[in-house]
Amino acid sequence: MVDNETILEQKVAILKGIAHPVRLAVVEALADHEMCVCDIAEMFHFDRTTISKHLALMKNLGILEDRKEGLKVYYSLRIRCLPSMLSCIEKVVEGNDPEKVFVVGCCGK
Repeated sequence: MVDNETILEQKVAILKGIAHPVRLAVVEALADHEMCVCDIAEMFHFDRTTISKHLALMKNLGILEDRKEGLKVYYSLRIRCLPSMLSCIEKVVEGNDPEKVFVVGCCGK
């Protein structure tokens, strides 16, 4: 069994893992479907190495998962409730009352 402090540290690591504009944009892009690294890289004005480092960091944190198909690598969200959480945050940032924001998260909660 994992203790509360370890769980808290893992939550912090995941939140830090998405706390970068590029990584946040990747999470939002992967909200609906998996994407090839080449397509993800085209979203940004960085070299593919930089994007690969961001993807590797999120994969190591358990945020993303990948699969190979031939020479291509496809990424998808492993933590599928992140888009709901980000949508909720976006609504609050847009000025909606946090008490009235309702987003269904993962596990039907």
